[in-house]
Amino acid sequence: MQQRKPVAQVKMRNIITGNTQNHTFHQSDKIEVAEMSYKKIKYLYSSRGEHWFCDEDNPKNRFSLKENQVSESIIFIKPNSVIDALVYNENIIGVKIPIKVELKVVEAPPGIKGDTAQGGSKQVKLETGATINAPLFINQDDIIRVNTETKQYIERAEKAK
Repeated sequence: MQQRKPVAQVKMRNIITGNTQNHTFHQSDKIEVAEMSYKKIKYLYSSRGEHWFCDEDNPKNRFSLKENQVSESIIFIKPNSVIDALVYNENIIGVKIPIKVELKVVEAPPGIKGDTAQGGSKQVKLETGATINAPLFINQDDIIRVNTETKQYIERAEKAK
């Protein structure tokens, strides 16, 4: 703004509640940096909107996280997989899902030659229960790589024997 001190308008998101708010910072304002860390946890299972985990080295220490604390990409994680949890003030506030995972195809309709009216893809079901679009050459028992952020097929990792 003319003849005023420079300001920065910022849209901030609360890492615990997920709410966003607009805030204006002046040149002389100071902020405190949040101390966050990562911790390895093991994914166990999901039931009724709750996702159950345990410590990587202590399976007796079980805890659940709500749907809003966990990414919707949790559908691509196999039970007993180790993932990173985001920790703030000794409380888990979220999880970090790997960007690429390898999953086995459990159901794949046969790809018919010349059936490319829909772009040459078909719906396949993965071992975690998730369904994605995959090319026609993907068969049952193939192992494919999936991008968990975009929920899309990347490549075939291993052909079925």
